[in-house]
Amino acid sequence: MQKILSYMRKAIEDYNMIQEGDKIGVALSGGKDSITMLLGFKALQRFYPKKFDIIAISVNPGFDFFDTNILEEICNKNDIKLVIEKTYIKDIVFDIRNEKNPCSLCANLRRGVLNSVAIREGCNKIALGHNEDDVLETFLLNLFYTGNISTFAPVSYMDRSKITLIRPLIYAPEKYIKRFIKKNEIQVMPKTCKMDGNSKREDIKNLIQTLSLDIPTIKANLYGAIRRSNIKGWNIDKP
Repeated sequence: MQKILSYMRKAIEDYNMIQEGDKIGVALSGGKDSITMLLGFKALQRFYPKKFDIIAISVNPGFDFFDTNILEEICNKNDIKLVIEKTYIKDIVFDIRNEKNPCSLCANLRRGVLNSVAIREGCNKIALGHNEDDVLETFLLNLFYTGNISTFAPVSYMDRSKITLIRPLIYAPEKYIKRFIKKNEIQVMPKTCKMDGNSKREDIKNLIQTLSLDIPTIKANLYGAIRRSNIKGWNIDKP
C-alpha cells in the first residue's frame, strides 16, 4: 500500500485534488483499480492533513453475474459506506440499442447514474480509478481514431452537476496495482461484459506492449509528452 499511496499522494498534491471538508464518492466497479483506489483513500484518511469523507458508489449495469457480495465485504471490512445503484444499462446498450461499439454509450450512461447518486448523497467530488496505463491508452485512442491530441484530465469540473471529477491513480502503473491486489489476496469482481478483451482499448494496450519490446521507454516517453503538452489540465506549470 505504501507504493500506491505514494503515487496517489503525488497526483493529489500535484493537481490539488482534495480540499478540507470534501465528500468524495469513490466509483467502485469491483475491479482492481477501483478497489485499490478505495483502500488507498481509506489509508490516506488516517494521515492526510486535509480532512475528507468518502463513500463507495457502485453502478450495477444489470449483468447477471454482478457480484455485490464482493463489494459489500470490502466496504464492511473497512467501515466504508456503500451505495449500490441498480440500473438497466445492459438492456439499453445491448438489447434495445444493439450497439456495435457499446463501450462509449455504456460509459456515458454509467457516468450519468454515478453523478446522480453522488449528488443525492451530498458528494462534491467523484473519484475515478483510471491508472497510468489508462491515460496512455486514451491518448493513443483519441490520436488514432479521432485525430485529437487529448486524454482525460486529472481534475475536471462539471458545470451542470457542480461535481468535480478527480483521478488519483493517474501516476500508478497498472502492474503495481495488479501486484497490490495479488499480494494482499484481494478478490475482485469477475469480468461480466462480453466486450471485455474485445475492445479498441484492448487493441491499444496490446500495441503498447508490442512497441515496448523495441522501445522500453515508450510509456515514459508518452507520459512525458502529455505532461509537457497543452492538453487541458495536464501541464502543472501552466494555468
